[in-house]
Amino acid sequence: MSKKPRFNSSRDVIIRSDAWVKAVKFYESVLGFQISHRSEGLVGFETGSFCLYVENGRPHGPVFDFLVADVAGAKAALLAAGCTLIEEDPKLPRCYLRDPFGITFNIGKSPDK
Repeated sequence: MSKKPRFNSSRDVIIRSDAWVKAVKFYESVLGFQISHRSEGLVGFETGSFCLYVENGRPHGPVFDFLVADVAGAKAALLAAGCTLIEEDPKLPRCYLRDPFGITFNIGKSPDK
């Protein structure tokens, strides 16, 4: 019997917008969130309880971030449990899955302790 992966949430929530400049302006100017990260096509905002990342691109709804020791093992377990792979890019690293109940999340490597 294989060991079940342990998932821990990070503080990161990611959204995408094809109106990226307007979205960044909204979160900074209207809501007053402080920018904590800026790179090409991605801005992070400190909100207090979580860090909101706004990415330039086709919207897909909020993405929560879960960290695991073994990304490949966790991905296999989630697919076997009925999740659907939405997007994957090992260079980022990114592995977006949608669970059977409609929530989309990224699984990433937890930091070594």
